[in-house]
Amino acid sequence: MSELAIRPARITKVLPDSIASEVGFTPGDAIVAINGTRPRDLIDYQFLCADEVLEMEVLDAKGITHQVEIEKDYDTDLGLEFETALFDALIQCNNHCPFCFIDQQPPGKRESLYFKDDDYRLSFLYGSYLTLTNLPPREWQRIEQMHLSPLYVSVHATEPELRIRLLKNPRAGQILTQLQWFQERRLQIHAQVVVCPLINDGVHLEQTLRDLASFHKGDVPTVASVAVVPVGLTKFRPPTDELTPVTQEKALEVIATVRSLQTQFREKFGSTFAWLADEWFLIAGAELPTTSEYEDYPQIDNGVGSIRQFIQEFSQAAELLPASVKPRKFTWVVGNAVELAFQPILKQLNSVEGLE
Repeated sequence: MSELAIRPARITKVLPDSIASEVGFTPGDAIVAINGTRPRDLIDYQFLCADEVLEMEVLDAKGITHQVEIEKDYDTDLGLEFETALFDALIQCNNHCPFCFIDQQPPGKRESLYFKDDDYRLSFLYGSYLTLTNLPPREWQRIEQMHLSPLYVSVHATEPELRIRLLKNPRAGQILTQLQWFQERRLQIHAQVVVCPLINDGVHLEQTLRDLASFHKGDVPTVASVAVVPVGLTKFRPPTDELTPVTQEKALEVIATVRSLQTQFREKFGSTFAWLADEWFLIAGAELPTTSEYEDYPQIDNGVGSIRQFIQEFSQAAELLPASVKPRKFTWVVGNAVELAFQPILKQLNSVEGLE
């Protein structure tokens, strides 16, 4: 990435009582360089700020350049927030997955909803998933040098030809080699597998999970966890996508397959390792796993265990519910799929006299 393509990091918030506040930073200012280096993103910014002396080039809201020197403890945060995590260009997706949720959105919405990112920096910072198909050597080198771990990787299949078919990208078949690269450098990933019926389910799903489990070993397991997620389809998807919706029968089949493997993983690793997203149980009309089965919820942001966690938290909060309240009526809007799962909560709330 050319330095000419790196934009000044525009500040949107200065935390009160922070170093930045004391120095005089204000929203609208922008950081051009720190100790002579122009940060590409928040990762660079955090790395460059981990020093005791910072010589900063700052552009104020009027376009005037200032040189600012700050002395601080190396691990003390400046107290700045920025309008974006990336100060250069977003690394865009170069795959053509038929199940891409971006392609399945209704037309005519705001432009940002149609951006297809596949950016390892957003994966590291926020846990978004990437495919590893678009990284030039320089970015692989940066991941290694800055120890950017864990990353979150959409695997979908480990068989090369099958993953190429799913991602519509000839580079997609390198996933096992890439996982070996992470293993050699003691870097971790969390993986996800979006199951598309009649494509990567059945024996292919079992093969994928066993391949990923082969990287779950040592004191720093390369593949820390796996989320198994059903494909989501909307009426706006392309008509020739060869995809089949997940039926109740298919959901029950996948649950049985994964649970059988989970038993083996627990015996071998002492961990479930691969978890089913909540949607499987909602589609199947099956009971959600217990709280203990989710361990420390490693895939909570991927919809694995979020309903069980919510129910658990509600149960604890429900101990404070009064016996009665002044008559009040509320509407709780939820998706069709979770309506049944939340019925016990609804029943408990309605047991409060005056609450409807």
